Amino acid sequence: MAKIGIDLGTTNTVVFIPKKGIVINEPSVVAISVLDNKLLAVGNAAKEMIGRTPDSIIVSKPLVDGAIADYRITGAMLRYFIKKAMGVMSFVKPEVLISVPAGITSTEKRAVIEATLNAGAKAVYLVKEPVLAAIGAKIPINSPTGNMILNIGGGTTELAVISLGGIVSWNSVRIGGNKLDQAIVGYIKKNHGLAIGERTAELIKLSIGSAIKQPEEEKINIKGRDLATGYPRTIEIGSNEITEAISEQLREIVQIVKNVLEVTPPELCSDIMDRGIIISGGGALLKHIDTLINRITGVPASIADDPLFCVARGTGIVLENLDVYKRNVVAKR
Repeated sequence: MAKIGIDLGTTNTVVFIPKKGIVINEPSVVAISVLDNKLLAVGNAAKEMIGRTPDSIIVSKPLVDGAIADYRITGAMLRYFIKKAMGVMSFVKPEVLISVPAGITSTEKRAVIEATLNAGAKAVYLVKEPVLAAIGAKIPINSPTGNMILNIGGGTTELAVISLGGIVSWNSVRIGGNKLDQAIVGYIKKNHGLAIGERTAELIKLSIGSAIKQPEEEKINIKGRDLATGYPRTIEIGSNEITEAISEQLREIVQIVKNVLEVTPPELCSDIMDRGIIISGGGALLKHIDTLINRITGVPASIADDPLFCVARGTGIVLENLDVYKRNVVAKR
């Protein structure tokens, strides 16, 4: 029986097949022709087109803040990824397990299920993202101890306290990697009079971005359009400026840690103080994010192994042990 796990993210979609591992990791981006509404490209090929298309092509991100904004395009994107993952077996209808945000509404759940069934799935299972991230980060979620997982994605950041296989308390904020990129774009425009694209901002964030200011600054040269002259210009920017640019967004992410701790039972809080917060998702790659969280909340924080793929690995583990995790699974045939 073919089984596929999908981490359906605002920025990237990661596809996991049990026993094979991660088979696809591509941007959640679709390019569509305006004239005949045809799908031109999905994933990497579509991302290459961002900011470079004529009027006849629209490049769209069908997921906004972790939820499906465009149902039809998401369905087309899922069909493409499922078909690509199945390869020669693409005539077989697979069972598909998809990660969904912890704060998903029943309408949003239905949208994901419908889109996946239309994309050719035989059965659909939904599991909340923090649970999958915890399982993928090798946290023993079924034990009676409190574990806190902070999953910083592209569109949303979710924090959950998990004990005995379920979510005890959680919070989420619609801030993730994308909002950090936008903050960098805004900062460089305001302070340097230079217009850059979000792809450049992402590159800056990944190469020199840091959650806390550094005594030894890293520098990078970036190209953009001078807002005064309209001509291209290159400037040098330091990592401490990037820290300043994203500080407000990071503060909001840290605030949800505080909010969740306030409503978590005291027994579980003491477990969390012992075990610390595990950070997963693409945002975990931001340098010193664990130090920032530890410094402000006083709770030890550490980065999960291979944080980008925790959720995807979690989908694979749940698919192989559906009976063990069945109370976390919403199934739809």
